[in-house]
Amino acid sequence: MAALDLPVFELSEAIRKGEIAAREVAESALAKIAEQSNLNAFLHVSEASVLGAADELDARRKRGEALGPLAGVPIAIKDALCTTDAPTTCASRILTRRGADGKPGNAAAGWRPPYDATAVARLRRAGALLVGKTNMDEFAMGSSGENSAFGPARNPVDPTRTPGGSSSGSAVAVAAGMALGSLGSDTGGSIRQPAAFCGVVGIKPSYGRVSRYGLVAFASSLDQIGPFARDVRSAAHVLAAIAGPDERDSTAATTPVGNYAAACERDVKPLRIGVPEEYFAEGLDPEIAEQIRGVLAKLEREGCSIRPVKLPHTRYGVATYYIVATAEASSNLARFDGVRFGLRIEPERGSLTTMYGATRNAGFGAEVKRRILLGTYVLSAGYYDAYYKKAQQARTLIRRDFDAAFRDVDVIACPTSPTPAFRLGEKVDDPLAMYLADVYTLPASLAGIAGMSLPCGFTAARADRPRLPVGLQLLAPAFGEETLLTAAAGVERLCRS
Repeated sequence: MAALDLPVFELSEAIRKGEIAAREVAESALAKIAEQSNLNAFLHVSEASVLGAADELDARRKRGEALGPLAGVPIAIKDALCTTDAPTTCASRILTRRGADGKPGNAAAGWRPPYDATAVARLRRAGALLVGKTNMDEFAMGSSGENSAFGPARNPVDPTRTPGGSSSGSAVAVAAGMALGSLGSDTGGSIRQPAAFCGVVGIKPSYGRVSRYGLVAFASSLDQIGPFARDVRSAAHVLAAIAGPDERDSTAATTPVGNYAAACERDVKPLRIGVPEEYFAEGLDPEIAEQIRGVLAKLEREGCSIRPVKLPHTRYGVATYYIVATAEASSNLARFDGVRFGLRIEPERGSLTTMYGATRNAGFGAEVKRRILLGTYVLSAGYYDAYYKKAQQARTLIRRDFDAAFRDVDVIACPTSPTPAFRLGEKVDDPLAMYLADVYTLPASLAGIAGMSLPCGFTAARADRPRLPVGLQLLAPAFGEETLLTAAAGVERLCRS
């Protein structure tokens, strides 16, 4: 079996034993990325640094030094995470330097951070090979990857369709075999939804489980960093490497990190699994409902207790999220005012211009500007109480719904997305339809609980679409990642049997 076909834990073990050279793995990953450049998964490929890191790993192994748990594993990084050896652009023109012709440059000309994000630094310490920075919706705002200033990433299952967003490139990199794992960020579903569309595993940890230090902020009370991988145990290994407290992030929890690998081996039978009726209502693709119910039937036959639960305030999730998230975005993106990232006067253009990008109006894309304007509006005098305060009250009710449900069940199972991957361009002119693509992932983000998506089957091939992956979403209480992984690994075994 080729190195890139191995699970994360098997590849790292083979490299530690000297059965496979890290240099061989790095060269294979770089070749795979080059072969599939049409998918536009990467904004920057770190060829020199990844080959150098691989050679250093091989040299350390030959010297008999201990290697980390992710030694030699190629991992891609969403371009919203700061990296010292690669540009960080958030797929935005505003963070790319102008060229000699006065036009905004490409991603390779982007801002170079002076530090690594904590999650990135922990991957390096674990021995991972960081192969490059992946495409995304600009500043993580979107559900399809189409808001990238450098063109959308494409779904490897069907390149005419979206891979989901905002962590589009990170999902594509794993699904297409360019990397064995990747990091994304999830604010309202931006890991789980692309995982579902591309047929891979994606984990949104509990809020505070992974440090947000070095993640360019979208909505600070919602953003979470998490992994993609092809299987549950591989995702668990990556999560274990990045989880834990961080003195540089006051929101990072001090709750001990569990044994995620061991959790994947536990018996699924004792688990009580809740099924919310609100997630099986109008708008859900019948084939997705059928696939999810089929998995639930298998779990019941396996000995799990399947119980109905109610999450009555789910219907307020979309409205609540788009008030809270845009309000926080309008505050976070105010830093791109030319002060922190440099400002110069260009009399010939009659404008103030940031060093990275054009004027703010020209530098930000349409979706980012839309959300800044909406967020500024809901925070403005006369509207704060009517919108933002009410949204925070609704958020509390959504959180209480989950608290009540988890008193009776261990895990909640539901669809990740109401539809399979839709065509590129299909919803780009209808922002509301695009926002509704995240209707099943938003409530968990608002509640701060643990969630993940894993593949559980395919839709049938039809005249208007091929077989497309279906994602099952599992949700667990805050810091219940071990229970979540036990359930997910059990589902994975049943789906593969």
